[in-house]
Order: sequence, then C-alpha cells, then structure tokens
Amino acid sequence: METARTRLFAEAAKRILLTDGAFGTEIQNWKLAEADYAGDLGLTHDQKGNNDILALTKPEVPRLITESYLKAGSDIVSTNTFSANRISQADYGAEHLVREINVASARIARECADAFEAMDGRPRFVAGAIGPTNKTLSLSPDVNDPGFREIDFDYLKDVYREQVDALIEGGSDFILIETVFDTLNAKAGVMAVIEAGEALGREVPIMLSMTLTDLSGRNLSGHTVEAFWHAIRHARPVTIGLNCSFGAEQLRPHVATLSKLADTLIMVYPNAGLPNELGAYDEAPVTTAGLVRDWAEHGQVNILGGCCGSTPAHIQAIGEAVAGLPPRALPEVAVQMRLAGLEPFTMAA
Repeated sequence: METARTRLFAEAAKRILLTDGAFGTEIQNWKLAEADYAGDLGLTHDQKGNNDILALTKPEVPRLITESYLKAGSDIVSTNTFSANRISQADYGAEHLVREINVASARIARECADAFEAMDGRPRFVAGAIGPTNKTLSLSPDVNDPGFREIDFDYLKDVYREQVDALIEGGSDFILIETVFDTLNAKAGVMAVIEAGEALGREVPIMLSMTLTDLSGRNLSGHTVEAFWHAIRHARPVTIGLNCSFGAEQLRPHVATLSKLADTLIMVYPNAGLPNELGAYDEAPVTTAGLVRDWAEHGQVNILGGCCGSTPAHIQAIGEAVAGLPPRALPEVAVQMRLAGLEPFTMAA
C-alpha cells in the first residue's frame, strides 16, 4: 500500500525536491492591522503578530502565500502553525482555538497542494509544522535555580498531541518538528506523534529539523548535530535536517556532517543569510541558490527550501540552481549502538 512515506521517497529518488520558504516575512508584506488578525473572534488580547490565527480570520493570506510557493516549484508546503500550540497561543488569549487554527491551516495547505497536483500530476505534500514553543525542558529560566522547569515532559507532550491531532485531521501528510533548539522538546513532540499514530492505527511520518545556536554546531540544549541524530533516530524520521539560525554559508560544514550520518532524507532550509542591523534579510535569491547548489553538487541534500527572510523568488531560484543535479544517495550505515549525551557515543563491536 502506498503511503506518504513511500510516495515521498519515490519522488526524492528522482530529483532534489523543494519545500517552501518563510511565512512570517511574507505575512509582514501584507501590512495587516490588528483588526485583520483579530477578526470577529471576540478575543480580549491584542492579536497583532499572531500569524497562525490568520487561518481563521483572514485565510486568504496563508492561502495565497502557499499558492505562491507552489507556483515557485515547492513539492512540499508547510502549514502556517509554528506557534499554534496551547503554550504560545496563551500569549494571545487564544489557547482555546488551537484545534480550530491547526485544522483550518492544514486544510488550506491540503487544498492548495491537491489543486496543484491535479494540474500536472506531480505529487505535492503537506507538512504539519510544530514549533518548539517558548518553553524549554532542558534548561531553567531562573539562573538562581538551575533545577527549576516551567513545564514538564508530559505536559509538553500533551500540548503537542493536541496540535498533532488537529494537523492530521486537517490533512497533513507529515508532522514537521522544526527549529529544534531543545532536543528534549523534540522528543516530547516525537512521543506525541507516535501516540497519535497508534490511536489512528497507522504511521504518522515525522520530519525533524534542528536549529543551531552557535557556529560550533550545537543547539541551545548543547547537542551537536551528530548527538541530535543519535537522540532521535529511533523515530525513523522521513527527513532530518537543519533550518533557521544561520544562512547557508554558516550551515555548510554541519550539512556535510549530517549527510554522512543519516540513513534517511536530508532536508535543509536556511535563512536568507544573516539579518542586518534592522533585523531584515538582504540575501538575494541568486546568492542563496548558489550556496545551496554547492551542497547539491557534493551529494549532500535531498530537499531544499528557505527559512527566515526567504521568499517564493528564493525557492524558484533554488529550484533552477539544482535542476538536473542528482539527489543525495542514502548511505549504508553499519548497525551499532549509538547513544548521545551532549556528545555522540558509538559503542565499539
């Protein structure tokens, strides 16, 4: 039986695939007022900047952005749900709308993807995006009490489960656990997806994407790229990769490392360079495309896209730059016991 996993691997064997780019900066271009975000939901908090809620109050915005990425060549589009979880939505007094936001956003992406697939027969996929929240399981927010945690693992797992169930209901093919700054947060997300799949009686494929917080190649919880892979490979993700934090130039050595380790697809979607002093991204599409083409020429990637500051023009340029280049071949990795603290550990035979 054909599944989302088998369909994606079949397409990825043919060519380097494209995912989409940023939603936040594209939404900013609409210059929406607070009333546009708030709609007629009757919420008491200021909704300015609550990008996720637009799926309910101004759905034409995420729909047109999604369509623009599909027109640019995206094979995979993600849902506009990075902060559509109970923890993050509490800042807007909208935590009771989490299910509605995620179902609506996934349906928008699904309808757009299906419409483009119907036009040319090329498979399109929907990745239900879940962000890291603004809490961390591994670190204390109180420097005077290093043992303190604002939330615990089971609570975060339940928060993610609520979002995952809704994203699946809306039609997502995969759950993308992205911008992972805390590996333990990611493991809570993995557990939520596994439990959701068990409840449905089928696999819900997982995509995982780590974000680095310094140039040495560690995330905020201190894990190296290799240690992160060891910590989450049991989830059998359909993709593993890197996003956000830096531009393609800074990610280059870490993409090379990960590409040799993982026996699954590599998906990387960097920022459009580094932000300027005003927080904006100036890297031109042709520049980003040239940098990621280098990864493709060295056989290091299967799926490419963009994060902060990237646009449909960036995605189109990336697609043109890697057209005709072969996708990365999955390495044959020896069966060994591979463990992870902050550093990776492989037990000798």
